[in-house]
Amino acid sequence: MAYQPRPSNHNADDNDPNRRLYNPYQDLHGPIQTLYKLPTSPEFLFQEESLAQRRSWGENLTYYTGIGYLAGSVTGAGKGLVEGIKSSEPGDTMKLRVNRILNGSGHVGRRYGNRAGVIGLLFAGMESGMVAVRDTDDVVNSVVAGLGTGALYKAASGPRSAAVAGAIGGVVVGLAVTGKQMLKRYVPI
Repeated sequence: MAYQPRPSNHNADDNDPNRRLYNPYQDLHGPIQTLYKLPTSPEFLFQEESLAQRRSWGENLTYYTGIGYLAGSVTGAGKGLVEGIKSSEPGDTMKLRVNRILNGSGHVGRRYGNRAGVIGLLFAGMESGMVAVRDTDDVVNSVVAGLGTGALYKAASGPRSAAVAGAIGGVVVGLAVTGKQMLKRYVPI
């Protein structure tokens, strides 16, 4: 039984057999599994949701945009760190050097993060659109979405730049999907 301090103003009727002190920990002596019978499998509201092995278009949009922004920000912050270190001059104080590094990291990180986030947003929208139009989920959707994302991202630079960026986008997505399939096949998890 846990320690229960007695109040300083206790009187003779504390020994009353009809009263007992409350112990909030009295039921926690057993294993936690006996207290809470939580399911180990995912729960779904409708049976159709359990059959789908894919994120919804909203989840897909949020995932790719967030991952793109995060990856771009980290990459840009690293590049900004290097630029900030290179731009420091011999007579600078430590406070000025740190300020240059932080400003460079923040500026370049934001710029790269925004670009990668927009690319993730375009890719997720195109991939979800392809799944909706074709009513199937396969590698073709991802590769075509990569082609379209690259082309649309560089469309303002002219048709040649758009074609090159589209080809690069399709190749990058194709390599990523192939790498994912190889990891699933050859690396036991």
